[in-house]
Amino acid sequence: MAANTKQILLQRAEEQFLRRDYESALKIYGLILKDDPTFQEAEVGAYLSDMGMENDEEAQALFDYYQAIKASNANANEVISNLMQAIHSTRVIIQQVFSASGSNKIYENGIAYTDFIRSVEDKGDFRQAFEDIMFSSKVVITTREDFIDFMHRLIEAGYYDMALGYLDALAGDPVQDQDIYALYRLIPEHF
Repeated sequence: MAANTKQILLQRAEEQFLRRDYESALKIYGLILKDDPTFQEAEVGAYLSDMGMENDEEAQALFDYYQAIKASNANANEVISNLMQAIHSTRVIIQQVFSASGSNKIYENGIAYTDFIRSVEDKGDFRQAFEDIMFSSKVVITTREDFIDFMHRLIEAGYYDMALGYLDALAGDPVQDQDIYALYRLIPEHF
C-alpha cells in the first residue's frame, strides 16, 4: 500500500472514530494493519476503536489525549501504548478482585464500593488502589455512608479537585445534610 493511501485510510478511520462509528473505524484500521502490521498509529486506533465499542467516553478521552501528545511528543505511540497496557492490566486486576471477593454484584464498567475497599485493604493504600482502577473503571457507590467514606478517603489522599467535583455535583440536592457540607471544610482552601 502506498504511503499516500495509508494516510488517506488513516484519516478516514479517525473520522469514523470521531463519529463514534467504532466498527467502521476498526475495519479501516484493520485494512491498514493487514498491509503494515507494525504501523503504530493504526494499532493504537484499532485498540481505541475496540475500546470504544465497550466504553465510548474512555475511548474518546484517550483518543483526544493521543492526538494532543502526538502533535508535541515524538514518543506519543510509546506513551499511549504504555497507557493502554496499564488500562488492560487494571482490568485484569479488577477481574481478580471480583473473582477473589466472590462478589455477585458486577456493574458495567464499575466495581462495587465494598469490593474496592477490599482492594484498598489488600494493598494497604487507598491511593494505589484508586490509581489502579481510575482509568478503566468506576467505583459504584450505592449508600450515603459509603459516599461519605469515599469522600473522606479522596480528601485524605489529596484528590481535592475530584472530591470537589463530586460534592459540587450534589449542589441543590435536598438530601444533603451537615455531614456532606462538612466535607467541604476538610478540603484546604488553596490546594
